Amino acid sequence: MNISTSAILPKKILLALTGGIACYKVAILARLLMKAGYTVRVMMTHGACEFITPMTLQALTGHEVHTELLDAQAEKGMGHIELAKWADLVVVVPASANTIGKLANGLADNLVTTVCLATTAPIWLYPAMNQAMWGNAMVQANLAKLHDFGFKISSPDSGEQACGDVGVGRLPEPEMIFNEISTHFHRQATPQILLDKTVVITAGATLEPIDPVRYLSNHSTGKMGHALATACINAGAMVILIVGQKVSLATPMGVKKITIGTADELLQASLESCKMADIFIATAAVADFKVKQVANQKLKKTSDDVLTLELVKNPDVLATISNAYPHLLTVGFAAETNDVEDYARGKLIAKNLDMIACNDVSDKTIGFGSDDNAMTVFFAQKYNKDKAVLNKASKDDIARQLVMAIGEVLSQKSTGQL
Repeated sequence: MNISTSAILPKKILLALTGGIACYKVAILARLLMKAGYTVRVMMTHGACEFITPMTLQALTGHEVHTELLDAQAEKGMGHIELAKWADLVVVVPASANTIGKLANGLADNLVTTVCLATTAPIWLYPAMNQAMWGNAMVQANLAKLHDFGFKISSPDSGEQACGDVGVGRLPEPEMIFNEISTHFHRQATPQILLDKTVVITAGATLEPIDPVRYLSNHSTGKMGHALATACINAGAMVILIVGQKVSLATPMGVKKITIGTADELLQASLESCKMADIFIATAAVADFKVKQVANQKLKKTSDDVLTLELVKNPDVLATISNAYPHLLTVGFAAETNDVEDYARGKLIAKNLDMIACNDVSDKTIGFGSDDNAMTVFFAQKYNKDKAVLNKASKDDIARQLVMAIGEVLSQKSTGQL
C-alpha cells in the first residue's frame, strides 16, 4: 500500500509585538517556528522595544525587524504594504490593551496597527495584560468588536503575573501558541478525507487499583493517541479522545476529552462513545489483568517477604467494540517486544479488526514516552492489502501517515470495494 502525506508548504508568519513584559516569550515562539520550517518576520511597537531588543529577534529569525511606520528607506517600496501582503498569518503577541483599543477603533498610528488594517491575512490576537485591565469592560468591549471583525482572539492564561497580581491575563506558553499555529497550517494542507466522520481514540495507560494508594499500570504516556487525535481533526473529523488519568498532555484543539481510570471504565466510555462513531482507534495501553479484590485500606508491610495478589483478566476493550459495532472501522495497536509481526497478525484476526499498527517497544528510541515512532501496519485480508511500513519519524508524522491509510480503507469499506 502506498501511503503519502501532503507536503506542508513553507508558510510566512508575521509576528507583531506590542508593549508588555510577555515580549520575552516571543523569542522562544520565534525559535520554535523557525525550527519547524516557517519563515518568520517581526514588527514591533516602540513599547515592545522597551521589553526586548529588535536585535534579539533579528538574530533568531534572520530577518530585519521592522519598528517604524514612517521609515524613509522602507517606505520607498511602501514597506508597510509589502509586509501586509507578504504575510500568510499575522500574530499579535503579546497584544496590549492599548493596541487592542486602537485596532477595535480603526486607528493606524504605528506600524503594527497600520499593517493590521492593510493586510488580508488572518489576524490572531494573544492578549496579555494585568488581570484588572483584562477584566475592564472597555477592553472586553473592544475584544468583542474585533471578534465581530473576524480577528481570532485567544484567551490569556490565569496565574501569577509579573506585577505580583494573580488572575487572568498571562500570555500562554510559547509551545501552546506554536501548536495552535502549526495545527492551523496542517489543517489547511491536509486532505479532508475524514470530513464529517466521528473518530473515537483511546490513549494512555489504564490504572488498576490494588488498594486506595497503589495500582497496576504501565509506561504509556498517550503521545501517539494525542498525535492521532490532532491528525484526525486536521483531516476533518470530529474526535472523542478517551485518556487514562495519568496522561498529562494538553488536549488538542477541537477534541472532546473523556478521562478514565480502569479498563472497565475505558470499556464503558468506549461503548457509549462509539454508538454514533465511524472509526475506533485503540492506542491505549490497557492492563491485561486487575486485582480480584481491591483492598479497602492501604496494605501494610508484614514480616513476610512476599505479597501475593490474585489477578483476573480485564475485558478486551478492542474486541468488545469490534463485535458490538461491526459497522465501525476498527484500528488496533500492538506494542510488542518480540515476534512483533506474528503477534500483530494474530490480533488482527482474533479481534476482527480492519487494521493493526504494531511497533517494537524494546527499541527505546521509539518506545513509551519517545517523541518518535516506527510502525508496520497490517490490513485485514478482505482489503487485498498486506502491510505498510512506516519508517522512523516523529509521532506527528506517523499519525498523519496512519490517517491517510485509514482514509484509504474507509473509502473501500464505505463504497463496498471489498
